[in-house]
Amino acid sequence: MSAQDHDFSHLDRAGRATAGLARSPRPTVTLAIGMAIVLAWYVLAAMAIRGTESRLAGAPGDALLRHLPQLPLPEFLDRFFALCLVPAPLAGSIVTQACALVLMWFLMAVAAMLPSAAPMIHTYCEIADTARIKGEPVVHPLVLVAGYLTTWLGASVPFAALTMAIYAFAGSGQVLDPVAGFAGAAALLIAGLYQFSGLKQACLNKCRNPFSILFANWSANPRRIFRLGLRQGIWCLGCCWALMLVMFAVGAMNIFWMALIGLFTLIEKQTQGRMASRVAGAILLVWAGALLLISA
Repeated sequence: MSAQDHDFSHLDRAGRATAGLARSPRPTVTLAIGMAIVLAWYVLAAMAIRGTESRLAGAPGDALLRHLPQLPLPEFLDRFFALCLVPAPLAGSIVTQACALVLMWFLMAVAAMLPSAAPMIHTYCEIADTARIKGEPVVHPLVLVAGYLTTWLGASVPFAALTMAIYAFAGSGQVLDPVAGFAGAAALLIAGLYQFSGLKQACLNKCRNPFSILFANWSANPRRIFRLGLRQGIWCLGCCWALMLVMFAVGAMNIFWMALIGLFTLIEKQTQGRMASRVAGAILLVWAGALLLISA
């Protein structure tokens, strides 16, 4: 690649800015990921504040949320929120209800899990910058991000199905209410035990060392990079799927616990050893036991 290929002086200001972004897409990726996380948190916070008015059972943080002003939402998002309240059809079909719950879980995944993927995406951008300097073709990092998010979108389907099954079996309550009794304790027990499993650690090791995986599977083919993003999403899902079950015990869209889970996953992926996983697992197991005692 010649020096003339990097000369954008003949372009106007907008053209030079666009060419600069095309040559180094890292700012675009950072902005896109940041906006996705902020928008997901905004929508979930607005829905959580509205949820305190209709929640039948109290959840951690409800007292604080009731004192916060309602955040404005477009009309279609208000309708989406109404569809998420109960699994039984309101004014639409069961398919519409299911799609709303899938979107709800996907927003929760974007808000809580995408920040922990930022170091992996940053690593890809660094490898891409090195390849670009050498004149090699590079697939845009957003293709990798799309693959990663597709994994969590797929995982949102069984989470939504489980949500509908639990509340249909209970016969009462709303999706935003915490699951009490044996069901809530079972969710915490599964999440706690999984923290000690070998599969959890294997997936966690993959998430902690993205460079070797990204470098070994480097390609200029967008389909391969998309599949690489899918694979990274699977490792992340293997780390965190059980932690997402905690949301059943504290109430779906509980933004305080979502923030805590998101912060924990970020710390867990950036630290070595098994101490963080074991401490979290022990806390969840004690919590499950306490919930069983209270419900007995």
